[in-house]
Amino acid sequence: MRRAIGGPMPPRHPLPHLWLMTDERMGESLWNALARLPRGSGVVFRHYGLPLAERRALFAQVTRMARRRGLLVIRAGAERLGRGEAGVHGRRGAGLRTWPAHSRREAVAGIRAGADLLFVSPVFATRSHPGAPALGRARLGLMIRGLGVPVIALGGMDPHRAAGLRPLGIYGWAAIDAWIGQPGSPAKAGAQDYLPPRLWR
Repeated sequence: MRRAIGGPMPPRHPLPHLWLMTDERMGESLWNALARLPRGSGVVFRHYGLPLAERRALFAQVTRMARRRGLLVIRAGAERLGRGEAGVHGRRGAGLRTWPAHSRREAVAGIRAGADLLFVSPVFATRSHPGAPALGRARLGLMIRGLGVPVIALGGMDPHRAAGLRPLGIYGWAAIDAWIGQPGSPAKAGAQDYLPPRLWR
């Protein structure tokens, strides 16, 4: 697979189609969200608001659970948090490199910085960024056309919305709220399942 902008994309890790974005506002619901992720999914560990020592301790717990459940964990932020990270988010580093993009310009900058996967947001209105203008379906399609790097849709996402965006060429989707709930129960978005990774290949 080659990039439309930049050079060849060497394989490093299997690229998950489904992702959880963490932050400190999740509280104890973090564990339910991790339990709901299908095997092979990805986690972007953020929790920027925690003091570094607490962040490292929580990261260790998350990576232990991720190993048991076959999840891939990417670290956001400049500070290394310990063993278990498969790559970095929003910066250059070892392993899988994922990148946030809110515009075509940011997407191209991420590709030139070596991104293997782009998180494009906000696609729809999201509780995480109240009042932020959403891209919507049409602008998302224009923004990602011809990028040549897998795109993960983020912002107000759930399985039904993700299914509606597949014709645009998204590789997968990420969320916080859509993954929160009791293990084994339906998503609060009302979906019967989370579109397992095999459906995204």
